[in-house]
Parts: sequence; structure tokens; C-alpha cells
Amino acid sequence: MRVSKKKYFKLFGKEKPVIGMVHIAPTPGAPLSDGNVKKIIARALEDAKILIDAGVDSLMIENMHDVPYLNRSVGPEVTAIMSVVALELRKLTSLPLGIQILAGANKEALAVAKAAEFNFIRAEGFVFSHVADEGLMNSDAGELLRYRKQIAAEDVLIFTDVKKKHSAHSITADVNLEETIKAAEFFLSDGVIITGKATGEQAEFTDVKLAYSKSKIPVLIGSGLTPENIQEYLPFADGFIVGSYFKKDGKWFNSPDKKRVTEFLKAMGK
Repeated sequence: MRVSKKKYFKLFGKEKPVIGMVHIAPTPGAPLSDGNVKKIIARALEDAKILIDAGVDSLMIENMHDVPYLNRSVGPEVTAIMSVVALELRKLTSLPLGIQILAGANKEALAVAKAAEFNFIRAEGFVFSHVADEGLMNSDAGELLRYRKQIAAEDVLIFTDVKKKHSAHSITADVNLEETIKAAEFFLSDGVIITGKATGEQAEFTDVKLAYSKSKIPVLIGSGLTPENIQEYLPFADGFIVGSYFKKDGKWFNSPDKKRVTEFLKAMGK
């Protein structure tokens, strides 16, 4: 095992963990929200219980229903409700837990993780600028890691998207995937995430294989995983983030379907 992966394997206690997504209902202030906080918490816990009972190794919460997303800065109401949900989820399970706050609200996610004793965050826009749905997003590695130091959250791992989905990368077209991964390593990322072009779309196998062969830090796959393709990806990644496939009818906005989760884990050999 490479030294740079020791913290990762210590966290999950096993190789190749499966991280199930819990998509939080629209938070207060979001265009699709009904403002019912109790309902938001209840649905999150119900979804989490399905994934836990089915046997996932870890969970990650995300405010994916908050469309359209804000760019980097979200309101205090978002951080507050995510903190409440996170605290309730931590009471429910001792599994490794993570959080992402869209879009690119990495400092807020880190603050929630610290408050709720979560173990990792998923950060977008960590190295290099890109143009996302929300607009131009500049890198925040220097600011984010200093903030982690300031709040004594260095035990919270930061997994970072590279050449991420739902984004245009023409402004960094002269920087290839390998160079981007090396930059993430140099800027002290705890792991890189490879995705397809959009939610639910497969990552390019060549990208995954390249990342795994070149990266000194853990490589996770963050979209498009199914029972049909997991065996192809399995030898070339350290972790698997699964959202859409675990949901009813394979739609990310639905609740998890235990049967689909168990089918995936069985196909994986778990």
C-alpha cells in the first residue's frame, strides 16, 4: 500500500468501499423547497436507512435538489439544514460519512463535517478553473486547506473532482488529466474523483485506468456505475460513489431501492 493511501484505508477499513448517495430534499430558500425542515430530515434518514440496510460501506449527503445551484457561496440556511441532517445521520450510524454542498461550497461542507463528526467532503474546483453550469469556478485549494487547518479539521479528508462533470474545460484544454491529477496531489488532495460528462453517465474507462496508474493518492469513480460495468472498473479504482443506479428506476431524484443496491453489491462481489 502506498503511504499516501494509508489515511484512506484507515478511514474505510477495507479496500474499494461503496459510498451511497443521500440526496437531501430541497433546502429552505431553494426554488423547489416547501420549507418543511422536519420533512427534509425524515426523508434523508429514511433514504439513509435503506442504503445502510442494503450493505453500503459509507454514505455521502448532498443538496442536489437545490437547483439551480449557487456558485461557491450558499446561504447560511443551507449550511444550517445540512448540519442538522448531518448530526441526525451521525446519530444513526457509525459508518464513514461524507458531504458535498453544491455548487463548490467546499468551506461550508468542511464546516458541517467538522460540526457533525463527518469523515470526508467532496470538493469541486479544487485545482484549475473551469466553467460549470453555475458559471466560472476558480480553484480554492489554498484557501480550503488553510480553513481546514484553522478549524482543526485535518482529520476530514478532501476528495476532489478533476475534469468534473457538468463542466466545460476548454480554458484548461492544454492541461491533460494526468497533469491535473499531479496538480491535485501537489496541492495535498486526499483523493481524486473521476466522472462522466453528467450525472449518471459512465466515466471513460481510459480516464479511470490512466488516473489509477498515474495517481499516488486514492482514485474514486463518481458517476455512471452499474452492475453491468462494475467488474470492468473494479481493478482500477479505490472507491465507488453511487447515486443514480441505487435509486428507484435508476433516477437520481427518487429514493433508494434496496433491491438495486443489493444487485450492485452482488455484482461487485460483496
